[in-house]
Amino acid sequence: MRQTRASYLASVMVLSITMTDRPNFIPEDIHNYILQTMLRESDIARELREVTERLPNARMMSGPDQVQFLQLLVRLIGARRCIEVGVFTGYSALGVALALPPDGRLIACDVSEAYTSVGKPFWGRAGVAQRIDLRLAPALETLQRLIENGERASFDFAYIDADKRSYGEYYERVLELLRPNGLMTIDNVLWSGEVLKKDTGDPDTEALRALNAKIGKDDRVDASIVPGGDGLMVVRKR
Repeated sequence: MRQTRASYLASVMVLSITMTDRPNFIPEDIHNYILQTMLRESDIARELREVTERLPNARMMSGPDQVQFLQLLVRLIGARRCIEVGVFTGYSALGVALALPPDGRLIACDVSEAYTSVGKPFWGRAGVAQRIDLRLAPALETLQRLIENGERASFDFAYIDADKRSYGEYYERVLELLRPNGLMTIDNVLWSGEVLKKDTGDPDTEALRALNAKIGKDDRVDASIVPGGDGLMVVRKR
C-alpha cells in the first residue's frame, strides 16, 4: 500500500530534515526539491528507513534518493542476479529486491547478524524475502567462494557500500563476477571531500583515492561518478 498524498508530503518534509547531516554535494534546497518531487518510497521501506535513522550508526544507511537510483539501474538493465556488499539494516537490499522480477536474486553480504536482523521482518512484509540471500560472513570470502563455484560473469548488478579499506579487493572480485555490460555501483567515493586531500594518513581515504584513480584508468570498464550523496561510482564492465 502506498501513502496518501498528505502523509507522503509530510514524510518528505521530515526526510529533508533527518538527512541534513548526511554528506551531500548538492545544495540542500536542491536536494530537498528532488526529494519532494521525485522520491517514490513504499510505506514498508519508509518504516525501515525511520527505524534505521534512530540507530547510532544511521549514517551508514544509503539515502532513499540513492536507493531509488539503484532501482532505476536494476530495472534499466533487466537485472536478475545482483550482489550487495554491505547490508547494514537492509534498506538498500530491500530497494534492490523490490526492483527485481519475482525470480530475481540478491546475494547480500554482511558480517552483522544484529544489524541485518533489523531489516529481515521488513523484507518479509514487502514480499521479497525469498529474493534476498543473506550471507553472514566476510564479504571477500563470500565473493571468492562464488568465483570458485564457477559463477564468474554471471551477475548483472552489484552495489558496494562496506568497509572502505577493502574496496579495492571488492572491486576486483565483483568485476570478475559481473557479466559484460553488467553494472557495479560503489558508494562514498568522494568521502565528504576528503579524497581531495593528499597524504591524509587515513587508510579509508587513501583506499578510496587509490580506487578512484584505478577505475579512472581501467580499460576493462566505463565509469562515471555521480556527485550526489557522498559520491556514487557507476561502473560498466566492457
